[in-house]
Amino acid sequence: MSDVIRALIDALGPERVLTDALVSVRNTADAASLPPLRPAALVRPESTAEVATCLRICNTLHQPVVIQGGMTGLAGGAHPQPGEIALSLERMVGIEEIDTQSGTLTALAGTTLAAIQDAAAEAGFLYGVDLGARGTCTIGGNVATNAGGNQVLRYGMTRRNVLGLEVVLADGRVLRSLNKMLKNNAGYDWPQAIIGSEGTLGVITRVVVSLHPRPTGIQSALLAVGSVADAVSLLRRFDALLPGRLLVFEAMWREYMTVTVERAGLTRPFPGDPDLTILIEAAMGEDGSSGADAFAETLGLLLDEGLVTDAVVAQSQADRQRFWAYREANYAFGRLLPKGAHFDVSIPLARMGEAVARLRAEVAARWPSAIPIVFGHLADSNLHIGIYTPDFDAAMGRAINKSVYAIVADTHGSVSAEHGIGTLKRPYLPLSRSETEIAVMQAIKHTLDPHAILNRGRVLPDPA
Repeated sequence: MSDVIRALIDALGPERVLTDALVSVRNTADAASLPPLRPAALVRPESTAEVATCLRICNTLHQPVVIQGGMTGLAGGAHPQPGEIALSLERMVGIEEIDTQSGTLTALAGTTLAAIQDAAAEAGFLYGVDLGARGTCTIGGNVATNAGGNQVLRYGMTRRNVLGLEVVLADGRVLRSLNKMLKNNAGYDWPQAIIGSEGTLGVITRVVVSLHPRPTGIQSALLAVGSVADAVSLLRRFDALLPGRLLVFEAMWREYMTVTVERAGLTRPFPGDPDLTILIEAAMGEDGSSGADAFAETLGLLLDEGLVTDAVVAQSQADRQRFWAYREANYAFGRLLPKGAHFDVSIPLARMGEAVARLRAEVAARWPSAIPIVFGHLADSNLHIGIYTPDFDAAMGRAINKSVYAIVADTHGSVSAEHGIGTLKRPYLPLSRSETEIAVMQAIKHTLDPHAILNRGRVLPDPA
């Protein structure tokens, strides 16, 4: 037994520090599809003080630590590396307070997103961040990766929804600002530096999030659109006609919809084969039929203007769920399609049509057996791309990565939209960040974590 593990057991007790076969399989791999690896030990604290004790010991002995939450990350950020101790927030769970006057909710970092959403709803509010892994992902992980999801258009990324944080630094010091105010300009806004830092600057233990009024009169539709340019014009036109109503504007390209119909067994929504299918939702208020009528009339106008070639409007909650089934069908693609490479990128809207056209052309020319799948949060510039082929192997994966990220760089996009950098995207960070930006990131990292024990090798290269 190493000195660090013995010190951790002495300080926290054997029930908090697990080794060998006692380490759960869950803690050996995140969702990045990397080979499982058992950490040297698994530490499961139940309080901020215990997190601080763990980090103080690991910092003194220069012991690398990987921070784990719901293990739903797709960039390898929570995946153990050789010799690391895993620090899991799985026992730090619970809603501590809902302040109805401030419109805020305070929760421990291991609390799932679904629990946050449910607690907000029970109090008559809405928490604005929503994503498919809601039942498993944790609020701490959401903050650490600045998670996005389905409603960014209306409520923004996680960053916009966080008011306060409690964070344990690498040396065990507790940094606390459980702020509930929208305006607080007292010095540097350090929580914003922690959000999106992927556990490289500190361990998030508590979060204060802002809540919103629950939207009412939600109307849903599937729209057939002929091009990205038309989709962007549709987005701007709808928002001009019904300002502030849009909640969701999700795009699914033709190849994506073909898979949902031919392999996932969903019904074809339109008689034609449009280049894009848009799932749109708007909060039309408590006006009864007048809200639904205004929504339908607006879509009718967009049809007349030629921005939409066909439309299906939900007439019931069952219809709305059926529409969402198309958008969430991608979770089954892993078993319906052969192996492939997957990407979470952002492309400027003015260049998105060009980027998708180039992607299709390169896949057809270089990997003719491959299926290029494109879908995502178009209004947020965020595309999810999958290139699936029965010929897929590691060498092809590297070639596909090079091709896709070259398109992203050439169109001045970002190699990561909402999934983080982790270990998998670290080599491509310079495509989206300048040398000066990366140098500043490294300086901040060195200041807060001089021994580089926290999520070493994630986001930034290992220290020399």
